[in-house]
Amino acid sequence: MSNRLRTEIQEEEAERELIVKETPAIDNPDTFALSNLLSKGLVSTDSVTKALPFVFYLAFLGMVYIGNRHLAENNIRSIDKVSKEVKELSWDFKTTKADLAYKSTLTEVAKRADTLGISEPVEPPQKLIDEEVKP
Repeated sequence: MSNRLRTEIQEEEAERELIVKETPAIDNPDTFALSNLLSKGLVSTDSVTKALPFVFYLAFLGMVYIGNRHLAENNIRSIDKVSKEVKELSWDFKTTKADLAYKSTLTEVAKRADTLGISEPVEPPQKLIDEEVKP
């Protein structure tokens, strides 16, 4: 550089000053404003770093809330299933009890006993007295 003419160096410097610095074209000015706000404005990397434990705490609480909701829904489903089963068993009990009451009537017992060869007595029952034992 020292063997160049001073005028050439000055011309080169003048040309450099004339060249306008081109900034990258911004498609969305809101994004640029947001990035400026995040980097230079209210929110900085230091404040974000300080807030990370609280953000993690909130995320953990959210996961606990979601898990609790799933458990509650599963409990409700199982309660509904058990209540339906109880209703069915109650109906079965009532029908079985009614069938037993019907089958234990005198006429039904006589019909079933007839198939075994047992019939109803025609004579009234007699009282047996033991003569050996006297009071």
